[in-house]
Amino acid sequence: QNPNPGAEDPPISPFSLRLGLVMQKKRVAYFYHDQVGNYHYGPGHPMKPHRIRMAHSLILNYGLYKKMEIYRPDLVEDEMMTMFHSDDYVHFLQSVTPDNMNDYSRELQRYNMDVDCPVFDGLYKFCQIYTGASIGGARKLMQGNADICINWSGGLHHAKKSEASGFCYINDIVLAILELLNHYARVLYIDIDIHHGDGVEEAFYNTDRVMTASFHKYGEYFPGTGGVKDIGVNKGKKYSINFPLMDGIDDQSYQSIFKPIMAKIMETFQPGAVVLQCGADSLAGDRLGCFNLSLKGHAACVDYMKSFNVPLLILGGGGYTVRNVARCWANETGAVLDQKLSEEIPYNEYYEYYGPDFNLHITPSNMENHNTKKYMEDTKIELFECLSSLPKPSVQIKQMPRYLGGDQKESSVKESNPDVRISTREADKMVMDEREFYEDDKDQDRQAIPMQLS
Repeated sequence: QNPNPGAEDPPISPFSLRLGLVMQKKRVAYFYHDQVGNYHYGPGHPMKPHRIRMAHSLILNYGLYKKMEIYRPDLVEDEMMTMFHSDDYVHFLQSVTPDNMNDYSRELQRYNMDVDCPVFDGLYKFCQIYTGASIGGARKLMQGNADICINWSGGLHHAKKSEASGFCYINDIVLAILELLNHYARVLYIDIDIHHGDGVEEAFYNTDRVMTASFHKYGEYFPGTGGVKDIGVNKGKKYSINFPLMDGIDDQSYQSIFKPIMAKIMETFQPGAVVLQCGADSLAGDRLGCFNLSLKGHAACVDYMKSFNVPLLILGGGGYTVRNVARCWANETGAVLDQKLSEEIPYNEYYEYYGPDFNLHITPSNMENHNTKKYMEDTKIELFECLSSLPKPSVQIKQMPRYLGGDQKESSVKESNPDVRISTREADKMVMDEREFYEDDKDQDRQAIPMQLS
């Protein structure tokens, strides 16, 4: 009740009404393609698409498939790719193969295809698969057919308009956001990967319709961008938010900045949809990372953004200790579904990866947290000042061109028989690339085994 009966109740904004609906059960759509784990960047390369299959196996064996709709994404057509990427770059990705790459020596250099971004069998189809899943998720949200969509194969945030970067070739995030902008006036992008989400930030650096927020390691660390004063230009000034971090940040420190910053952004920007990139290389013990987050600390970001009851697209990203990536994304699928997973990992075809304890959660190390309270508080205040001066949202939706016309021709692969689960599962297991098994804690490849992919 109003403590002052003589005064009028304050008006309730539509955004506040959305917050009040938080307890409603979420409709979740999950996108997975049975071939996505087949692709192999090459011997010794830290990026392993096989981790997506491992996460999918845990999601199945924890029984999470029963509580969400499962979709096999369509392959994205060239026309959609070129809504962000240049025509010549997309054509190059279609054309180059390990067999003919010597004929493209000039283009390889031009498009930054090197040791980090190698040419491998089936490269373009791999891009079509993970990008199709992100765009499919965006469309489900736009059509009102889901509240949350998940694509663990997506989140390749470093790819630029005309070049590959940081293990990323096609920027599925940018393309999904462009799709969302057909329906929503404002879209928020959040990045909790340890690396700065530079490709997405660069794509929307001069617009006020997309806000990007990245929490990342900064200073002599790839890609070297994302300083606190990098806030956008022109109409996009103050719509790029960066929180640079140092080694060793733990759960408590991370949440002390993530939650207040995101609360302020949601209040001031009021997005119609949110895209959350959940790179798992910010976990403790990552092969390429230097943060100290537990699975619980990482998932707390998912839980928090879910609580705003805004259409949410959740994507994967980095993550190079594959057993922990699978743990993380299975756990966060459970978090989306309000399912607490048992600590004992259920038996699955990759069970040996999770030894010797076979537990779901990982233990953070005792590494030093170099992020002092003063540093984090000072940075938080600086970002609050930037956000406090944002103009009140008033943008009207400007209809952008439809890329492919109509809805994706997705086919649900949800099975009614829980013993069968997903019909492509056995075929999925049969085409596993043996190079994705590991012999030690460093997750190194075994000797390369030639494999051809269509």
